[in-house]
Amino acid sequence: MHPPLIRPATADDAPTVRDIYAPIVENTAISFEEEPPTVDEMVHRIGAAHAFLVAERGGRVVGYAYAGAHRARAAYRTSVDVSVYIDECARRSGVGAALYGALLPQIKQQGYHAAFAGIALPNPASIALHESVGFSPVGVYRDVGFKFGKFHDVGWWQRIL
Repeated sequence: MHPPLIRPATADDAPTVRDIYAPIVENTAISFEEEPPTVDEMVHRIGAAHAFLVAERGGRVVGYAYAGAHRARAAYRTSVDVSVYIDECARRSGVGAALYGALLPQIKQQGYHAAFAGIALPNPASIALHESVGFSPVGVYRDVGFKFGKFHDVGWWQRIL
């Protein structure tokens, strides 16, 4: 299979990005959002991110990754939180690694020092992806999210850029 084309996201990508994300919100605890964002909200998120990339295969967006602020306090300004979401049709095909392969150097070039990924547990596929691109586990927030009638843990992974 050919590697995906990785490019910056635009507002035109918002409907497809939302379509990739919506079933994750609606059907899993991978995201702690309870309602999928609107297309307009996705346009805003694309514009507000430190970096927001999409992966295309055959002219179709099949995944995305982005970086945003880690925390609000000034001392955190060189750290970012990162996330990646892949369409069901493209999972375990190298799209996530390709997205991080482009995103991580970009945010390093922008002057960021550390990237953090929060992973709702259990999620062995996401853990494997993050560890394959150099993230290391740093801790677990126990029972931090409540969705679908139960509490969920979030593991945190870090990569120094």
